[in-house]
Amino acid sequence: MVLDMIEVEKKFRLTSDQEENLLRGAELIKEGTNVDVFFDTQEFTYSLQDIWLRTRNGKYELKVGQKDHQKQTGAIYEEIENEMRIRAFLKLSDTLPLAEALQAVGIFPYCRIAKARKSYRRDGFRIDLDICDFGYELAEIELLVEHPSQTTKALERIQTFADSVGLDSTPQRGKVIEYLFRFQPEHYQALVNSGVIDL
Repeated sequence: MVLDMIEVEKKFRLTSDQEENLLRGAELIKEGTNVDVFFDTQEFTYSLQDIWLRTRNGKYELKVGQKDHQKQTGAIYEEIENEMRIRAFLKLSDTLPLAEALQAVGIFPYCRIAKARKSYRRDGFRIDLDICDFGYELAEIELLVEHPSQTTKALERIQTFADSVGLDSTPQRGKVIEYLFRFQPEHYQALVNSGVIDL
Protein backbone atom coordinates (compact mmCIF):
# COMPACT_ATOMS: atom_id res chain seq x y z
CA MET A 1 0.00 0.00 0.00
CA VAL A 2 1.27 3.46 -0.90
CA LEU A 3 1.76 5.63 2.17
CA ASP A 4 -0.23 8.80 2.55
CA MET A 5 1.34 11.68 4.46
CA ILE A 6 2.65 11.04 7.96
CA GLU A 7 1.44 13.41 10.66
CA VAL A 8 3.91 14.28 13.41
CA GLU A 9 2.47 16.26 16.30
CA LYS A 10 2.76 17.16 19.95
CA LYS A 11 -0.10 18.18 22.23
CA PHE A 12 -0.03 20.98 24.80
CA ARG A 13 -2.31 22.52 27.42
CA LEU A 14 -1.82 26.28 27.35
CA THR A 15 -2.05 29.11 29.81
CA SER A 16 -3.25 32.42 28.35
CA ASP A 17 0.36 33.71 28.33
CA GLN A 18 1.61 30.58 26.57
CA GLU A 19 -1.13 30.88 23.95
CA GLU A 20 -0.18 34.50 23.34
CA ASN A 21 3.50 33.54 22.88
CA LEU A 22 2.62 30.61 20.63
CA LEU A 23 0.46 32.71 18.31
CA ARG A 24 2.71 35.77 18.14
CA GLY A 25 3.24 36.40 14.43
CA ALA A 26 1.09 33.41 13.43
CA GLU A 27 -1.33 33.53 10.50
CA LEU A 28 -4.92 32.36 11.07
CA ILE A 29 -5.66 30.01 8.15
CA LYS A 30 -8.94 28.41 9.16
CA GLU A 31 -11.65 28.66 11.79
CA GLY A 32 -14.70 26.51 12.25
CA THR A 33 -16.29 23.53 13.96
CA ASN A 34 -15.34 19.91 13.40
CA VAL A 35 -17.51 16.97 14.40
CA ASP A 36 -15.53 13.76 14.81
CA VAL A 37 -17.20 10.37 15.16
CA PHE A 38 -14.92 7.43 16.02
CA PHE A 39 -15.57 3.80 15.08
CA ASP A 40 -14.42 0.43 16.40
CA THR A 41 -15.62 -3.06 17.24
CA GLN A 42 -17.09 -3.97 20.62
CA GLU A 43 -13.72 -5.55 21.47
CA PHE A 44 -11.84 -2.31 20.60
CA THR A 45 -9.99 -4.23 17.87
CA TYR A 46 -8.52 -1.22 16.10
CA SER A 47 -7.91 1.33 18.85
CA LEU A 48 -5.99 -1.33 20.80
CA GLN A 49 -3.61 -1.38 17.81
CA ASP A 50 -3.40 2.45 17.78
CA ILE A 51 -5.61 2.56 14.67
CA TRP A 52 -8.27 5.26 14.68
CA LEU A 53 -11.14 5.29 12.20
CA ARG A 54 -13.29 8.39 12.24
CA THR A 55 -15.49 10.60 10.20
CA ARG A 56 -14.69 14.30 10.33
CA ASN A 57 -17.71 16.31 9.25
CA GLY A 58 -18.94 13.17 7.48
CA LYS A 59 -15.68 12.29 5.64
CA TYR A 60 -13.92 9.05 6.58
CA GLU A 61 -10.31 9.19 7.74
CA LEU A 62 -7.97 6.53 9.13
CA LYS A 63 -4.98 7.28 11.35
CA VAL A 64 -2.50 4.45 11.85
CA GLY A 65 0.00 4.78 14.70
CA GLN A 66 3.64 4.14 13.88
CA LYS A 67 4.70 1.59 16.51
CA ASP A 68 8.45 2.12 16.35
CA HIS A 69 8.26 5.42 18.25
CA GLN A 70 7.77 6.07 21.95
CA LYS A 71 4.43 7.71 22.74
CA GLN A 72 5.92 10.23 25.14
CA THR A 73 8.00 11.86 22.40
CA GLY A 74 4.95 12.83 20.37
CA ALA A 75 2.36 11.28 18.13
CA ILE A 76 3.24 9.87 14.71
CA TYR A 77 0.46 8.65 12.44
CA GLU A 78 0.05 7.65 8.85
CA GLU A 79 -3.08 9.43 7.61
CA ILE A 80 -5.24 7.65 5.06
CA GLU A 81 -8.08 9.67 3.56
CA ASN A 82 -8.68 7.80 0.30
CA GLU A 83 -11.80 5.67 0.72
CA MET A 84 -10.50 2.73 -1.33
CA ARG A 85 -7.32 2.64 0.75
CA ILE A 86 -9.38 2.69 3.94
CA ARG A 87 -11.48 -0.21 2.64
CA ALA A 88 -8.33 -2.15 1.69
CA PHE A 89 -6.66 -1.54 5.06
CA LEU A 90 -9.75 -2.69 6.99
CA LYS A 91 -10.47 -5.52 4.50
CA LEU A 92 -13.98 -4.23 3.82
CA SER A 93 -16.38 -5.02 1.02
CA ASP A 94 -15.97 -2.75 -1.98
CA THR A 95 -19.53 -3.37 -3.17
CA LEU A 96 -21.41 -1.91 -0.19
CA PRO A 97 -21.49 1.76 0.77
CA LEU A 98 -18.72 2.32 3.32
CA ALA A 99 -21.12 2.84 6.26
CA GLU A 100 -22.85 -0.45 5.48
CA ALA A 101 -19.56 -2.26 4.92
CA LEU A 102 -18.44 -1.19 8.41
CA GLN A 103 -21.66 -2.37 10.03
CA ALA A 104 -21.41 -5.70 8.19
CA VAL A 105 -18.15 -6.51 10.02
CA GLY A 106 -19.25 -5.15 13.40
CA ILE A 107 -17.60 -1.72 13.34
CA PHE A 108 -19.81 0.91 14.96
CA PRO A 109 -19.47 4.47 16.34
CA TYR A 110 -18.46 4.78 19.99
CA CYS A 111 -17.54 8.43 20.45
CA ARG A 112 -18.68 11.78 19.06
CA ILE A 113 -16.75 14.99 19.72
CA ALA A 114 -17.65 18.43 18.40
CA LYS A 115 -14.92 21.01 18.70
CA ALA A 116 -14.33 24.61 17.79
CA ARG A 117 -10.98 24.84 16.01
CA LYS A 118 -8.70 27.68 15.03
CA SER A 119 -5.78 26.72 12.79
CA TYR A 120 -2.68 28.82 12.31
CA ARG A 121 0.63 28.76 10.41
CA ARG A 122 3.83 29.91 12.02
CA ASP A 123 7.43 29.23 11.03
CA GLY A 124 6.40 26.24 8.90
CA PHE A 125 4.30 24.62 11.63
CA ARG A 126 0.55 24.09 11.73
CA ILE A 127 -0.95 25.04 15.09
CA ASP A 128 -4.46 23.87 15.99
CA LEU A 129 -6.32 25.22 19.02
CA ASP A 130 -9.36 23.11 19.93
CA ILE A 131 -12.18 23.65 22.41
CA CYS A 132 -14.21 20.44 22.75
CA ASP A 133 -17.91 20.21 23.58
CA PHE A 134 -17.11 18.24 26.76
CA GLY A 135 -14.93 20.99 28.24
CA TYR A 136 -11.43 19.99 27.13
CA GLU A 137 -9.05 22.46 25.48
CA LEU A 138 -5.91 21.41 23.67
CA ALA A 139 -3.25 22.82 21.36
CA GLU A 140 -1.45 20.72 18.75
CA ILE A 141 1.71 21.63 16.86
CA GLU A 142 2.05 19.59 13.70
CA LEU A 143 4.34 18.86 10.77
CA LEU A 144 3.58 16.58 7.82
CA VAL A 145 6.36 14.43 6.38
CA GLU A 146 6.49 12.02 3.46
CA HIS A 147 8.69 9.25 4.88
CA PRO A 148 9.12 7.57 8.32
CA SER A 149 12.83 8.46 8.27
CA GLN A 150 11.84 12.13 8.63
CA THR A 151 9.75 11.75 11.79
CA THR A 152 12.50 11.99 14.40
CA LYS A 153 13.80 15.26 12.95
CA ALA A 154 10.23 16.59 12.75
CA LEU A 155 9.63 15.82 16.43
CA GLU A 156 12.89 17.54 17.34
CA ARG A 157 11.84 20.61 15.34
CA ILE A 158 8.46 20.72 17.10
CA GLN A 159 10.07 20.39 20.52
CA THR A 160 12.66 23.08 19.78
CA PHE A 161 9.91 25.42 18.62
CA ALA A 162 7.75 24.65 21.68
CA ASP A 163 10.70 25.33 23.99
CA SER A 164 11.41 28.60 22.20
CA VAL A 165 7.93 29.93 22.99
CA GLY A 166 7.92 28.62 26.57
CA LEU A 167 5.42 25.74 26.34
CA ASP A 168 5.11 23.08 29.03
CA SER A 169 6.00 19.76 27.36
CA THR A 170 4.35 17.52 29.97
CA PRO A 171 2.58 14.78 27.94
CA GLN A 172 -1.13 15.44 27.42
CA ARG A 173 -4.00 13.17 26.50
CA GLY A 174 -5.43 13.67 23.04
CA LYS A 175 -9.07 14.61 22.66
CA VAL A 176 -10.51 11.15 22.08
CA ILE A 177 -8.33 9.67 24.85
CA GLU A 178 -9.53 12.35 27.26
CA TYR A 179 -13.13 11.60 26.24
CA LEU A 180 -12.64 7.89 26.96
CA PHE A 181 -10.89 8.69 30.25
CA ARG A 182 -13.91 10.71 31.37
CA PHE A 183 -16.82 8.78 29.91
CA GLN A 184 -15.74 5.27 28.83
CA PRO A 185 -13.27 4.05 31.49
CA GLU A 186 -13.41 0.40 30.33
CA HIS A 187 -12.18 1.36 26.86
CA TYR A 188 -9.60 3.74 28.34
CA GLN A 189 -8.23 1.06 30.70
CA ALA A 190 -7.99 -1.42 27.83
CA LEU A 191 -5.83 1.10 25.95
CA VAL A 192 -3.60 1.51 29.01
CA ASN A 193 -3.31 -2.25 29.48
CA SER A 194 -2.40 -2.73 25.80
CA GLY A 195 0.35 -0.12 25.99
CA VAL A 196 -1.25 2.15 23.37
CA ILE A 197 -1.36 4.94 25.94
CA ASP A 198 0.42 5.54 29.23
CA LEU A 199 -1.34 8.66 30.49
